[in-house]
Amino acid sequence: MMWHDPRIARLITLIRAVLRPPAGAARITLVLAFGALCHALFAAGVLAMIVAMFFGLSESLGSVPWPWATLANAALIVQFPLAHSLFLTTRGGRLLARLVPGPHGQTLATTTYAIIASAQLLALFALWTPSGIVWWRAEAAAFWAMTAAYATSWLILLKASFDAGAEVQSGALGWMSLLARIPPVFPDMPTRGLFRLIRQPIYVAFALTLWTPPVWTPDQLVLAIAFTAYCLLAPRLKERRFAARYGARFDQYRDEVPYALPRLPKDHPDAQ
Repeated sequence: MMWHDPRIARLITLIRAVLRPPAGAARITLVLAFGALCHALFAAGVLAMIVAMFFGLSESLGSVPWPWATLANAALIVQFPLAHSLFLTTRGGRLLARLVPGPHGQTLATTTYAIIASAQLLALFALWTPSGIVWWRAEAAAFWAMTAAYATSWLILLKASFDAGAEVQSGALGWMSLLARIPPVFPDMPTRGLFRLIRQPIYVAFALTLWTPPVWTPDQLVLAIAFTAYCLLAPRLKERRFAARYGARFDQYRDEVPYALPRLPKDHPDAQ
């Protein structure tokens, strides 16, 4: 039953606590401001990414003159994976907690992380300077087929994010915990849903979104190659953290579940 899912039970407990917050106007103001900023930037960043890649990065607000646009676009690509990975390290986590002055920086760390990541995505896709070159634009049936593949990739990414813990992925865990005055409780090691098939469904789904847009340009190809490499390599760092945190549990999970490609069913010889 869905209601026996520990993730659903944890989220319901958190929401119930939030609906009965203790007094504290300054804390509540801080929480609501962080929550509004986090989710507004999250929505804007994801929307900018969906729309920009749908047009193969041929439409954007960037207007850096060429050839300087090459350096500007390269910087926009590099800044996301660098900061995204840095803040997941031990040192990066301590820095993240210090970005919010006062006693609540650690509690709000996941929200702060989501704010920074969302702002990075928004900058990347809103400030990209298009090359003006379009190699291929799907038409007729091909357009609808590619659009369906693109939409499906995003739905898979949404499902994988939920399986990993929607409150963490969206940044809600931090501000909701502070509002309820409870310590943030992170989801357990994800092993359900798409995590039963592969260990890194979020990164794989993200990579799928890069290769399924209905418009192809040199801009989209560069982005797809760069971020696909990131999607294949960055989870290695994540798995080191999981190995240190979960020990033998993760070792067993890693032995049983493939990294990025589901295993094909083994052929069984016909009974004689």
